[in-house]
Amino acid sequence: MMDPSQQKEQFSFAYVRAVAAAAGYGVSEPSVDDDSVDLLIASRSTAGTVKRPRLEVQVKCTADDLLTTETFSYPLKIKNYNDLRDPDVLVPRILVVVRVPDNVAEWSEVTDEQLLLRRCGYWLSLRGRPETDNENTVSITMQRDNRFTAESLAAMMKRIGAGDSP
Repeated sequence: MMDPSQQKEQFSFAYVRAVAAAAGYGVSEPSVDDDSVDLLIASRSTAGTVKRPRLEVQVKCTADDLLTTETFSYPLKIKNYNDLRDPDVLVPRILVVVRVPDNVAEWSEVTDEQLLLRRCGYWLSLRGRPETDNENTVSITMQRDNRFTAESLAAMMKRIGAGDSP
């Protein structure tokens, strides 16, 4: 049986894969995560300046209470922060933080009519962020209106295809 951390990781990967599938993109997983890249999302599109755009994703998961503000903070490890803020990588990178209820039994619900995943994932590009003197973690502010959805992913891939940032 998986420990809670492994469960969160696998659930958050499944969330990103479900969103990417709904948007029509393929997802692959690097065999080793030594560069703060958990998943790679790829398009077969040949429209735009950049053919077959790609997006690298660092995925995190947190269990917390319902949000009451427009933002929430996530403590990101310094290594991940530095890898994700690097402005000189060829393939754009984003952080996706998936929020789940404290109780694992509430993470999903399946009926004949629906597959419900609780709660939601949020994305943020850290590209170009400043260095920090912190030694362990950096508090990242996530905007609740930056939901990681099929629509937001399609818009990111379109921007990447046009040669822009996510």
